[in-house]
Amino acid sequence: MSLSFTPIVGVVGFHHARGPEIESWYGVEVGTDPAVDNDWSYLPFMALSDGAHASTEDFSYFTLRQQEKPDRLATSLFGISCTRQLDANELLNRPAEVTRSTVQKAVVVIADSPQLFGQLREKLSMVTRAWFAQKDFTDVDILKQFQESLEKSLQESEGDRDQYLVLAYMGLPLQIFGKGSLFGPYTPLQQLDILADYGTKSYIVGSTNPLLLQQKDRYSDILINLDDNTINITSNSLRYALNLSVADRRWIDFLTQTVNDTWDENNPSRPKSLGYMGSEEFIRLQFEEYLLALLSSVKYHDYLYSNPWEARKDTLTDIEGDPALDFNIDWIDAWRQTSNFAIFNKHTDSHLFDIVEPRHPTAGGLSMDDINRRLTQQIQELHLDERLATSKELLNKHLATGQKKVSTAFNNLWADIEVMREAQRRRHEEQKANGRLGPNSDSSTTTSGTALPSPSTFSISGSLSSPDRTPTFATTNTGSRFDSSATRGRAPDLSHAQASVSAASHKAGAYISSWGTWASERRKGWAKSKTGDNVPSSITTTGPNAGEMSGGSPNTTTTRQGSTASRQEARSEEATEGRRTVMAGKMTSLPKRKSASREERGGDGIGRLDA
Repeated sequence: MSLSFTPIVGVVGFHHARGPEIESWYGVEVGTDPAVDNDWSYLPFMALSDGAHASTEDFSYFTLRQQEKPDRLATSLFGISCTRQLDANELLNRPAEVTRSTVQKAVVVIADSPQLFGQLREKLSMVTRAWFAQKDFTDVDILKQFQESLEKSLQESEGDRDQYLVLAYMGLPLQIFGKGSLFGPYTPLQQLDILADYGTKSYIVGSTNPLLLQQKDRYSDILINLDDNTINITSNSLRYALNLSVADRRWIDFLTQTVNDTWDENNPSRPKSLGYMGSEEFIRLQFEEYLLALLSSVKYHDYLYSNPWEARKDTLTDIEGDPALDFNIDWIDAWRQTSNFAIFNKHTDSHLFDIVEPRHPTAGGLSMDDINRRLTQQIQELHLDERLATSKELLNKHLATGQKKVSTAFNNLWADIEVMREAQRRRHEEQKANGRLGPNSDSSTTTSGTALPSPSTFSISGSLSSPDRTPTFATTNTGSRFDSSATRGRAPDLSHAQASVSAASHKAGAYISSWGTWASERRKGWAKSKTGDNVPSSITTTGPNAGEMSGGSPNTTTTRQGSTASRQEARSEEATEGRRTVMAGKMTSLPKRKSASREERGGDGIGRLDA
């Protein structure tokens, strides 16, 4: 029986009435059609993929099954196609069946191994481009020469069989797609029914048709969307098995970083350095090394747990612990339950670790470099640096605006306070200039210009300096009132300043509230400092000016009784007679400490009351 397969070349064109169809084969016996002999009815749809007309050049990968015959075994074949299109008006020899404005064709190569597809893709692209450049599809000499070159390259590659023998000894390639399994890198819509067939156990397929996404729950356990770079695992049983270990994460990070560093946007088929790092061969070698280390570590794991310590203590002393743990033991346990593992374990030697070292390519514990690399990669993937930059800019803008508003509000507030203080100062000067303040009077006032409150209510009537100026005072424990009808020297109008303070308080409400609280506390403190803890029920005013305050002689003494009945009687009498009355009562003496305090402040304290 023949085990080798000679690569063949075919052409698939798009017919305006019949759709995709095979036009010709090169490298086959005359009068034979491998598509008919092997039932490759879906080959035209695989070669001309959905949406290929939207790009200048498009590649498609697929698999075929070669039927068993008396002189050969059934085997899997691998195909690759390159699709291009040309304006029909540019054709030198335009056939009659060409009725559309564009001609679309694909050149197909079918081989028995995909290992050389990296180099084959470059050759296929150049041949297809040159054939379209002729603008005459009846000239197929270039396609015949291309098929002959593929046959020669297959014969030259026979010298590399030693490497393939070593890989075969290690159990590669793994027999993943056995009976009931399907591998279709590109699967047309016409094959979706096969995926739901009862005899189909597993598959890996690719598609460009969005209809597959609409039925992802029916057709997929794992869905990888290359349009938005997402992986959706719908099978709960696979989630833990597919978690990457620390070593696995480090390995894939190294691989992707190398590819990204050497990626060429203008020519993705090769690295921008034109070197080995980041090339397709480099990527293939990394996966080959990983798989060999995995298989060797699994065999070593089985050896450790199937032999007592005395029988294995002298073997592989440089290997510490169980290297299989670096490959995620959950994944290994899930793999052991498959028929693929049964085939591998049956046809491979138990001591594969003697040929390939059982060690993960990037073995080792978690390090700070791993953490920094993952954080950097996640920031790049999520574009957090761009989002944070935008958020930072907006935050700074809002902070600047808020700072400006707060600064303006406080500036206005302090300006209004200064206006009020200036008005108070002018009022004080006017009162002093008019003789309403004594030279040693106490000028301590509140921020509104009112006198400090006395501990109890009393009334005083009389003249200060002249008979025609008789101000009347009514002082309570809440402040002082001035009878404007009896006072000629009016205080400055503070309505404008108070309105400004009110407006500023709305802008800085919290600040004004605290200001009022502070002023209230200070007022209480001043009242306590002037009255003391024990205040007598009656206050006697003596001195040379006492008679003037009561309207009598200098020797007259005026007394205010602090009882409630006296105050009520005074109010009744005031309402009846229309004037304020001085209630006479029993004269008492203040304590010496209070009298001394009054003498220090100006004797009789008239200045304090008038302020």
